[in-house]
Amino acid sequence: MVGLRQRAWDAAATVVDPEIPVLTIADLGVLRDVVVNGDQVEVAITPTYSGCPAMAMIALDVETALARAGIGNARVITVLAPAWTTDWLSAAGREKLLAYGIAPPPAAGRGGLFATPIVACPRCAATDTEQLAEFGSTSCKALWRCVACREPFDVFKCH
Repeated sequence: MVGLRQRAWDAAATVVDPEIPVLTIADLGVLRDVVVNGDQVEVAITPTYSGCPAMAMIALDVETALARAGIGNARVITVLAPAWTTDWLSAAGREKLLAYGIAPPPAAGRGGLFATPIVACPRCAATDTEQLAEFGSTSCKALWRCVACREPFDVFKCH
């Protein structure tokens, strides 16, 4: 029999990001922890950035997923520290982003303050790309364009 913590984790891990519906909150690394104290379940989530408007919907969706799994005595808390980082994205999440047409952030590690990241186009894989705007379809993405195929695309920002 699966324990309560694992049941709660599995239920919460099915919740998708409302802004990028191909990713679960587990793929994103937003699902941080599940703690069981007696029959009380506490699910910790961390926003991709402190002003993320999707967090209220994610918390509600986690509560709903837990209730559907038969876990009624639960609450969702938002944890701001440590701050979320794109290093928490799973390998599967990075692949899902790319397949969805969003360039995943560069692999682990951060460039210098003025470094320009090398971003491959999610459509043709060319690396001759340029940033058009700091913000894309959501605040956690930037708008880029491929010089080779001329297609615009979002890039998930590094944090």
